[in-house]
Amino acid sequence: MHMLIRHKVADFGKWKPVYDEHLSARQKAGLKEAHLLRNMDDPNEVILLFSVEDLEKAKAFANSDDLHQAMQRAGVSDKPDVYFLR
Repeated sequence: MHMLIRHKVADFGKWKPVYDEHLSARQKAGLKEAHLLRNMDDPNEVILLFSVEDLEKAKAFANSDDLHQAMQRAGVSDKPDVYFLR
């Protein structure tokens, strides 16, 4: 199972350190980063693919206040698209 997230950020250079600091929260949610990708035409559009150990934990993480606060601090500039995939 996988979780795919797509969102835009104001500045990738400012977003990445906040993303990195949030690693332990992702690990607690049973997420393991498979890919971190940037759009070639818009380097501030980020696509993340995670392997998911527990679907319910992953969904709770995706909807958590902690994640939303981290995204706000990191400069996420649009509503993320989140997909759960098999």
